[in-house]
Amino acid sequence: MLPRCAFSVCHVFVLVLCLSSAEDFDWTKNDHSSFYYGTFPAEFSWGAGSSAYQTEGAWDKDGKGLSIWDVFSHKKGKVQHNETGDSSCEGYHKIKDDVNLIKELKLNHYRFSISWPRLIPTGIKSDHINERGIQYYDELINQLLENKITPIVTLYHWDLPQVLQEKYGGWQNISMVNHFNEYANLCFERFGDRVKYWITFNNPWSIAVEGYETGEHAPGLKLRGTGAYRAAHHIIKAHAKVWHTYDTQWRAKQKGLVGISLSGDWGEPVDISNQKDIEAAERYVQFYLGWFATPIFHGDYPQVMKDFIGRKSVQQGLGMSRLPTFSPQEKSYIKSTCDFLGIGHFTTRYITQKSNPSGRSSGSYFTDRDLAELVDPRWPDPGSEWLYSVPWGFRRLLNFVKTQYGNPMIYVTENGVSEKMPCTELCDDWRIQYYKDYINEMLKAIKDGVNVKGYTAWSLLDKFEWDEGYSERFGLYYVDFRNKNKPRYPKASVQFYKRIIGFNGFPNQREVENWRRKAVETCSSSNQLLAADPLTSHMEMVTEIVVPTVCTLSILLSAILLMFLLRRRN
Repeated sequence: MLPRCAFSVCHVFVLVLCLSSAEDFDWTKNDHSSFYYGTFPAEFSWGAGSSAYQTEGAWDKDGKGLSIWDVFSHKKGKVQHNETGDSSCEGYHKIKDDVNLIKELKLNHYRFSISWPRLIPTGIKSDHINERGIQYYDELINQLLENKITPIVTLYHWDLPQVLQEKYGGWQNISMVNHFNEYANLCFERFGDRVKYWITFNNPWSIAVEGYETGEHAPGLKLRGTGAYRAAHHIIKAHAKVWHTYDTQWRAKQKGLVGISLSGDWGEPVDISNQKDIEAAERYVQFYLGWFATPIFHGDYPQVMKDFIGRKSVQQGLGMSRLPTFSPQEKSYIKSTCDFLGIGHFTTRYITQKSNPSGRSSGSYFTDRDLAELVDPRWPDPGSEWLYSVPWGFRRLLNFVKTQYGNPMIYVTENGVSEKMPCTELCDDWRIQYYKDYINEMLKAIKDGVNVKGYTAWSLLDKFEWDEGYSERFGLYYVDFRNKNKPRYPKASVQFYKRIIGFNGFPNQREVENWRRKAVETCSSSNQLLAADPLTSHMEMVTEIVVPTVCTLSILLSAILLMFLLRRRN
């Protein structure tokens, strides 16, 4: 467990399972603790990522329209501490600064998203195109290319124009398919001469489930049992339409690729000898990653989803399944609309069979699956309730994709770890460990024959973390959000990740441990420890001066006070 000044671990909605030995559940017969020293393919691409709403700020500047996240975060009680992304990292005003950070890391690519309402304020192309928004992304793309950094551009990272939500109901409405296609077509027209990697949607699972089922994310709707399935249905159709638009209108001249970024935790059966647990674990992955990947690669939803949701719908007395259906023409249109698959992965769960009661009011995405999620309390936990470090699950998931979908070209589009603590250390030894282990499991997967072409660390900067506000930090670079200039400071993980990139892998145990030691030493001696405290918000970072954490200050002040009292007593 990493050292921390104070921490609170609240495992909400998670069952904790004490396991006698993780090796008992190792169905691939691989040693979880083994480490593979070697290099990645010569053309492997290393990157880091961000998204528009989480980093840009400038929420109402230069003609940008409102997004659903602008509106949602301004409602009291929706985001921790009622924080918003209004200014966030001020990335809109700091293009040069951030490109310099990317250059310093020696990254091959940078993944970012375009804000739909920054380009088309109402979301409806015929209403108005905001040329100042176009200019901003032109400048970002051009600066990346000038520094030999490949832009990987996400068209939709959750910030739907608010007008489309109010006028049509957002992703509940089939009209979104055409509006999204017009927006994507505008991006291809204006940026496609320079952008060769396009991602239609980032993690549509979260858009559907957290936006339209649980209401945790914008637009905050709780359409239990139907909302998530309907939103996903339209998102899949929108993705396919955009792929076809690029394929027919732009591919020949621009020679780019269009994919989608799907997130998925790995599900491992609790009892490998129990067929019901094995089926539940696969069901977990199919209801998560397979929900979107299977239609895009094979033309229809996973059979297990159709079976379970259909049966539950009948038990509820409904005349048809709550899971929408694709027509034969739609299946053919959607199938094989993926030039590369983006994979976002962070953690793993143990899965066991759990039958949920059926009734007229009991249908939901979560109860439809008939399973329970569990964690091993020995898994490293940096403080975020949901994110445990389970590196071997990453290799499992990548091999699952290879087997299920014909070994597609994969770019890992999100992988990283957050911390959630009041005293934030730049010496993030736990993040170094996470990256070391997860990247190594990806290397093992490549040795297994999985077609992984690139890796994107999530994320370049600390940023707005949706309903968690600024309480969670994923960044390689620390951002001081209390300072109006939002300065960036490198964490120790910057140096470690840079070494992996420089070597294109892991040379040997001694060298890798040396990287780690030097990264932490450099952080301790010259990059200091930075406290997330108002006392330091006005300070500029000076590399020769050590700025202690709030905790260190507290210890020093306590010692001084104790000495003062002892002297008075004497």
